[in-house]
Amino acid sequence: MQSTLIILLACTAYLANAGPAPLQESIGQYSRYIQVYDEDGNAHQVDLEAVPDHSLLSEVARNPANNQYNLFTRRNPTEAQTLVMNKPETITESNFNPELPTKVIVHGWLRNQNLNINPTIRNAFLEKSDVNVIVMEWRLLALSDYSTAALGVPAVGRALGQFLIFLNDVTEAPFDSMHLIGFSLGAHLVGNAGREIEGKIARITALDPAGPLWNVNPARLSTDDAVYVEAIHTDGGIDGLGIGFAIADVDFFPNGGMSQPGCLLNICNHNRAWELFAATITYNHLIGTRCNNVLQIQLNTCRGPRLHMGNDNLKKTGSGMYRLDTRWRYPF
Repeated sequence: MQSTLIILLACTAYLANAGPAPLQESIGQYSRYIQVYDEDGNAHQVDLEAVPDHSLLSEVARNPANNQYNLFTRRNPTEAQTLVMNKPETITESNFNPELPTKVIVHGWLRNQNLNINPTIRNAFLEKSDVNVIVMEWRLLALSDYSTAALGVPAVGRALGQFLIFLNDVTEAPFDSMHLIGFSLGAHLVGNAGREIEGKIARITALDPAGPLWNVNPARLSTDDAVYVEAIHTDGGIDGLGIGFAIADVDFFPNGGMSQPGCLLNICNHNRAWELFAATITYNHLIGTRCNNVLQIQLNTCRGPRLHMGNDNLKKTGSGMYRLDTRWRYPF
């Protein structure tokens, strides 16, 4: 008993002084096969060692026009106007207003522009303030197998970055008025878009950045991808769908970052990231407490300064890891 207590105290002291340690890496690597559920509740077995579809990857890299950019504003809140790369008239003849902030929403794997994340966040933004909302559609790659989709994310992200440069050239909409929001694989996608613009984008919000094939991937989201990068981690447990450790300027771990109240499946934990974010746009009510290390996150003993999670603030700043607890249903 005494020796066990000594070991426990030694481990606690080490964690307290070691700084942020990977939650996910501390509990093991992904197995080759993982189970993923789509929004309809259908199960998909993912082979993380599957051979990717190189012909599709070549097509995606060669033709950025495969991505669609759908504009919503208060003048057209539900009917999209399509903005097309290298066709300036699609922008100048649209409702896009370069004097307003621009929000770009990017979905994740097995998703498209019509699934819940996009209209939910879009509506929250437009109800809150007068902004441009661009919903990016990348279904050609997103509906492929996971290994192919993950490998193609950097190219699709660069294409988004090139589109935003084109948007800036046509309208002079400043990069410091742009906010990119990406879910799952889309979180790494918007990171690559910001990288294409040399980190000039005002803000990136990463909603449970995808974990499988991304833990040590050099193309994953990083702090250099925007002026301010924030990540919300909700499914970072064993074989979780999200990265379970800090990768941004500020990393929030709601309810510890591994499982969420009312959720039984990984997909519920995973989706909770965008549900929480949408609620914070409206209410700005979820506040985290800064943690010194991972042990404090797991034991819910954080005692540092407090910071609002999410919201739509383009001037937001901060650093470190934060824990907060939420309820199980909207607005949490």
